[in-house]
Amino acid sequence: MSKDLEQGLTAEQLPEQLKWNEQGLVATIVQDAKTLEVLTLAYVNQESLQRSIESGETWFWSRSRQELWHKGATSGNVQKIVSLKYDCDGDALVVLVEPAGPACHTGEVSCFTSAVDLPKAAQPPVTAAGRFDVLAELEAVIAEREVSRPEGAYTTYLFEKGVDKILKKVGEETAETIIAAKNKDNDELRLEVSDLLYHLLVLLQERKLPLDDIMSELNRRHERPRRD
Repeated sequence: MSKDLEQGLTAEQLPEQLKWNEQGLVATIVQDAKTLEVLTLAYVNQESLQRSIESGETWFWSRSRQELWHKGATSGNVQKIVSLKYDCDGDALVVLVEPAGPACHTGEVSCFTSAVDLPKAAQPPVTAAGRFDVLAELEAVIAEREVSRPEGAYTTYLFEKGVDKILKKVGEETAETIIAAKNKDNDELRLEVSDLLYHLLVLLQERKLPLDDIMSELNRRHERPRRD
């Protein structure tokens, strides 16, 4: 049985304690520090790990090109390291980052965008803890769209038109939500509320007001003494 790594290793101690594979590499999971979305799976060797630690940005070893790879060196989509963790076996790393743009070469926020169509019985139920995860994911996608401005994307159109256009759409979707509710049409109401939430998230991004701040405000209100 392999011996677990001790906790609290320093940056200087880490390379010597990791269990490098036959190619001298360690698998590294990269996550967005804000949303915790998995952005990519890459590999580091000792030199790229050292450069990551020294520069504060992710460096990897490209197995296909057989060379060091500074993420974002050509695209500008660098990843600022927030924290670096290692697992109990010392054969894998997790890096939390602040990405300056998409992680995937396709232009997607994450390399993991292709979902497997699982049998219905195998799909886990939505739990209370994860029922609003999609809002965080959508917020991250909208933030990435504001930076990358992919041609033809509706979100790009909204940001390029500016806050007045965004506010107009929020107003339109609000009115359509009211109409759907007044008509007692829950199918239509579901669609209109979804559109309204999306445009509200675009507005929050334009104003640089994180969704976390909204959730914190709701938590503060919930914690206030009730008068009823």
